[in-house]
Amino acid sequence: MGVAQDVLRVLDEVLSLNGRTASFTPETPLLGAIPELDSMAVVTLITTLEERFGIVVDDDDISGDTFSTVGALTEFVQAKLG
Repeated sequence: MGVAQDVLRVLDEVLSLNGRTASFTPETPLLGAIPELDSMAVVTLITTLEERFGIVVDDDDISGDTFSTVGALTEFVQAKLG
């Protein structure tokens, strides 16, 4: 399973989207477009990504751009993985 699929799985689980991520593409907007992705969900999403991928996300790493689209979030995780 690739990073992109794992990121979609985490989004689906954390945001309780009930499989809606199946139709998501890298261009799918996240922050501001998905009501379930509020400030508390962002914190939970970051924590879950850290646990799932074994990465550490520093406060300085996080910006609105990180959560702008599915592709941006996937690229962020891939960069953290090295």
